[in-house]
Amino acid sequence: MKVIVLNCGSSSIKYQLFDLPSQAVLAKGLVDKIGLKGSLIKHSRNDGAEVKLEGEILDHQQGIEYLLGVLMSEKYGSIKDLKEIDAVGHRVVHAGEKFNGSVYITKEVIEALEECIELAPLHNPPNLKGIYSITNLLPDVPQVGVFDTAFHQTMPDYIYLYGIPYSLYEKYKIRRYGFHGSSHRYVSKRACEILGKDINEQKIITCHLGNGASIAAIKNGKSMDTSMGMTPIEGLIMGTRTGDLDIGAFLQIINKEEIDISVANTLVNKHSGMLGVSGVSSDMRDVEKAAEEGNKRAKVTLEMYYYRIRKYIGSYAAAMGGVDIIIFTGGVGENDSATRLFSTSGLDFMGIKVDEAKNNGLRGKEAVISTDDSKVTVMVVPTNEELVIALDTYEIVERRKANA
Repeated sequence: MKVIVLNCGSSSIKYQLFDLPSQAVLAKGLVDKIGLKGSLIKHSRNDGAEVKLEGEILDHQQGIEYLLGVLMSEKYGSIKDLKEIDAVGHRVVHAGEKFNGSVYITKEVIEALEECIELAPLHNPPNLKGIYSITNLLPDVPQVGVFDTAFHQTMPDYIYLYGIPYSLYEKYKIRRYGFHGSSHRYVSKRACEILGKDINEQKIITCHLGNGASIAAIKNGKSMDTSMGMTPIEGLIMGTRTGDLDIGAFLQIINKEEIDISVANTLVNKHSGMLGVSGVSSDMRDVEKAAEEGNKRAKVTLEMYYYRIRKYIGSYAAAMGGVDIIIFTGGVGENDSATRLFSTSGLDFMGIKVDEAKNNGLRGKEAVISTDDSKVTVMVVPTNEELVIALDTYEIVERRKANA
């Protein structure tokens, strides 16, 4: 079965073409700057063939038409006919409380996702554009939605509820949802496969660290808690997001700066985090370089970043009654030795010991980086959210065929 995985952002579409069940990636690429000047497609095939095509791409449907054209092209393509595409899997950020797992997309599912737009106004609309586009372009091809929030639907109510009037939860479903679910799910399962452990008997802390970042407490294979909340703002300090912030401080900023909700939303989402504190960049590499050159704000930014991760690791270990495995993943988690080392430093009392020789210089590879006598196994596991989406799509479509 050939499955296309689509991850649609506000002005971009990431895509991969899988052959399942072999899990081979036949092609992948990025449609970028949709609706903007300088629109382009970057495409690569599994044999190394690459192409970059520039041209006007006005909307997501046109972007998907172009990528389908490249997938069928004689020189760079991996298929000869659109009929070879058996299914399409979509990454969808927010499903609210409506779905606790991946689903076959129907008219009713689309309507349910449209109702969730107000919960994720920046993410769900472009995700839905991908679904609308495939419905128009490939109406007979089955589609599956895989949700960032679904994995965390196992959190108990005493963890996902906020300390606000309960009526607000009942009316507006204001609660903790969590994100990066496909990543936390994949790396926790993969780590147990590597170690030969039963995930249903493990207490795992997964650290997905990238421009967006979150930590999850996974007990016996199920998400118990996670650092992101109703939106992806809460929790760790991120590239441009504040992470945890006193609501009173937020209200004070709005009052003193005399800004409206729209501007305030941009402030905490786009101008805060590592960028806002350091004044240098949202990119970890730039902040680290500035700190090495003596920039004090960059240095304190890194200290804040490491401390927040360390605090969540400690709190989640307490919440689960211990921890067996700690996993680092995401662009920073997989590639930045310093973040892994300093985020776990001082945790020897918990039996957490990182081997500096194993950790130093490790980039994007599966590896155990804890010492042989560490009571807690510390690992690096590169994430693969696209594979999770492809496998879920394959399983759901195959099951539907079998039951037809």
